[in-house]
Amino acid sequence: MALVHLIYASSVTNPFSEKDLLALLEISRRKNETVGITGLLLYHDGNFMQVLEGEEPAVTATHARILEDPRHCGLLTLLKEPIEKRAFGDWSMGFRNLDSNELRSTPGYSEFMNEDWRGRPMRESPQRAVRLLQVFRQVIR
Repeated sequence: MALVHLIYASSVTNPFSEKDLLALLEISRRKNETVGITGLLLYHDGNFMQVLEGEEPAVTATHARILEDPRHCGLLTLLKEPIEKRAFGDWSMGFRNLDSNELRSTPGYSEFMNEDWRGRPMRESPQRAVRLLQVFRQVIR
């Protein structure tokens, strides 16, 4: 069956604590492992960006479940396309919380993460999302 990746951005309806984020990640990892989904979840200042990759029916069903999740609002699907191989195949779900002052002092830190992910630049160029996720994959290995 064909592989796809789907990238979306959303905002939270209520702020997530570190404990909330870890609980979300634990549940997501378990669910995603059972249906063969891998990917990466980024969180910053009440915003998520996520790439889901796997077989098309599993990715579509997972995305539909996220669309119905009342913890998300303003969900914007940035990109959905076929892929030849997984970029995050060795991760059931990678995660990075970008709300850290320590990160601001990291060499290579970019204010790009402080842009509105659901805004015009992402909609006009969804490849920016792909590039961002690829960079994170390289950096957090």
